[in-house]
Amino acid sequence: MVKSHDVMLDSEYAEWIAEVKHRYRSAQVKAAVKVNGEKLLFNWQLGRDLVQKKAEERWGAGVVEQVSLDLRREFPNEDGFSARNLRYMKQWYLFYTTEAAKLQRPVAEIVFRNGIEVHSTKLQRPIAELPEETSNEFPLPFALVPWGQHIEIITRSESLEEALFYMQHVIEKGLSRTALVNSYKAHLYEHQGKIVNNFSTYLPEPQSHLVQEVLKENYDFGFATVDHEPFEERELEDALTSDVTNLLLEMGTGFAFMGRQKEIIVGGRSRKIDLLFYHVRLRCYIACEIKVKPFEPEFTGKQNYYVNAVDELLKAPDDNPTIGLLICSDMNKTDVQWSFRGITTPMGVATYNNIRIKDMLPTQEQLKERMELLQKELRATKRLMKKACE
Repeated sequence: MVKSHDVMLDSEYAEWIAEVKHRYRSAQVKAAVKVNGEKLLFNWQLGRDLVQKKAEERWGAGVVEQVSLDLRREFPNEDGFSARNLRYMKQWYLFYTTEAAKLQRPVAEIVFRNGIEVHSTKLQRPIAELPEETSNEFPLPFALVPWGQHIEIITRSESLEEALFYMQHVIEKGLSRTALVNSYKAHLYEHQGKIVNNFSTYLPEPQSHLVQEVLKENYDFGFATVDHEPFEERELEDALTSDVTNLLLEMGTGFAFMGRQKEIIVGGRSRKIDLLFYHVRLRCYIACEIKVKPFEPEFTGKQNYYVNAVDELLKAPDDNPTIGLLICSDMNKTDVQWSFRGITTPMGVATYNNIRIKDMLPTQEQLKERMELLQKELRATKRLMKKACE
């Protein structure tokens, strides 16, 4: 019991005020999603008008500039009415409706049936509260993606499938516009689902397809730094698990870290799995082995053993079968595919890159020297340019 401002604060008060704070945070999320959704609906409808009214044909090639001028004059304090932005609205509408016309299906149906899902209940409710008119042609998940990210998606994607992939990526991870651009530069869509595996043989659909979407062909371990090269597996594990947050971000949405060198006891002997994860969406364990050298066929035998051990000792009755994931420095796909013959556990083999070597990184003194040198070169260049102008 605590006395504050002439009131007696007990545990019941603490529970109530915590609930009030939670409700307010929830209201903030709902309000932000609803405002974003309303603005996006306006953009969609304006893009639709420009297309359906054949504005350029009816009123001339400069009609978009005229609409921009009229809107900015009426709403001088509002952003987003530039001619360029209005053209993005038209492009956005055309991007999705053109594909819908080919398939003879509503845009919203295409979006939902091609993988766009909203798993978080705190987001499902506010998007459901958007105006009913949005459900006819404006897909509700669009409201969860900021306008800037929509622009990047329609200008960078070469297919509807690619656009929907990155849209789901933004919804799941809350990617900023810069982070989304970096995902395009890393060719995330091209790498996704191409891991060498035997999932289709030993996992039922749709689990097999979903696992291939979750696991990557290559993992960027650029956040990890080792002291020297060559390095041992334990050193790489140390570097990866010293920053679990970035490790989980690279592994992907839904991964929960269960431990490093996870011990299992079989026949009185201790065995240790390099990294053990649980995937919430897949509802299964993922036993991960890290190899600092190229793939060797014998790796699959050991990984098969670990997958079976996790199934026997850790897997709950309602869990799906455990997945084996080998991450090697390199591999020959034929070697991997042949090594899978006779293996009956679901397994995939991926590679990694971008490990940073501490010895190769410049020291603070070296960075300072380089900066001073660059500044001297810049001053010299300015002097030369000044003389040339004289």
